[in-house]
Amino acid sequence: MNLAKVIDHTLLKPTASLADIEKLCREALEYGFYSVCVNPCWVSAAHALLKDSDVKTCTVIGFPLGANTTQAKVFEAKNALENGADELDMVINIGALKGKDYQTVSQDIRQIRGLGDGFILKVIIETSELTDEEKVKACQLAAEAGADFVKTSTGFSSGGATVKDVALMKKSIPAAMQVKASGGVRTRADAEAMLAAGASRLGASSGIKIIEGK
Repeated sequence: MNLAKVIDHTLLKPTASLADIEKLCREALEYGFYSVCVNPCWVSAAHALLKDSDVKTCTVIGFPLGANTTQAKVFEAKNALENGADELDMVINIGALKGKDYQTVSQDIRQIRGLGDGFILKVIIETSELTDEEKVKACQLAAEAGADFVKTSTGFSSGGATVKDVALMKKSIPAAMQVKASGGVRTRADAEAMLAAGASRLGASSGIKIIEGK
């Protein structure tokens, strides 16, 4: 398997500069990563740098807490799409999920999905903050709302992807839906374990090390 083709080459640090984004895009082109994943303010720049390639531009919505209003998430998503994003990784309203306010969780996802079908929508459930029951429920809500993927983590919380969570998430979604493992995927062994557990996409800031087996 060409591991690069399942990796979203990621740089979401708040200190990232335009020069850092340009470097990220050069690396993605050189190694053939599936996409670059950047903060919304860098979508236009990344899209311009990658426009003549098959490397996609991915960004994050409601990141990293998921506690924005639905209207704010929808505006952010619409703006990102207008700026050239191909894929959106949105954070659920974690507090609403834990409080069993499933309508709010679902509404966030449905309204972003309602912006169209021309983009991939991944729903970050932040597994480190959830019980197994809550993880399953979050996956079900994402599936019902029309998401393409469920994603483990932002990488900014108390933990990242685990093999156990990836397997649970894969089991909790329809066959046509996919899992993205993100957060703490740093080595080739990590990557292979996540794929074996059921992930079909990996979010990693260590993509080059993974590909080179370092």
